[in-house]
Amino acid sequence: MATAKQNRHSRTRSDHATELTEDYVEAIFDIVAANGTCRAVDLANQFQVSHVTINRTVGRLQRDGYVETEPYGPIELTTKGTKLAKASKERHQIVLDFLLALGISRSTAIADSEGIEHHVSPETLNAMKEFIESKD
Repeated sequence: MATAKQNRHSRTRSDHATELTEDYVEAIFDIVAANGTCRAVDLANQFQVSHVTINRTVGRLQRDGYVETEPYGPIELTTKGTKLAKASKERHQIVLDFLLALGISRSTAIADSEGIEHHVSPETLNAMKEFIESKD
């Protein structure tokens, strides 16, 4: 029988596995919204990584059904990718708003929300949302 500690670590490992995917689909979503299109160079600039890293990551995103692209072409989110990007953005915003409501400085809240958003449980996220709404 799995212990609570094993379950906690299992969830953390699972969260880490999806963290990169969430960050990339969210970035693609935002870049397309700002520029009308997203290219590998946009992601390389955003994440400050090499084109090789971008190509490998985009290849995995394509394999997993989150994006569609052709060599040297724009990167487009699939329906699955768009759904994940929107959910990630919403989760990120709730965490950010919660930290701000606690009185955390904007710069710290922005930095902290980047990590917390990937590891917050649905139960905790809902409690954060309710807390924010109660402050209005």
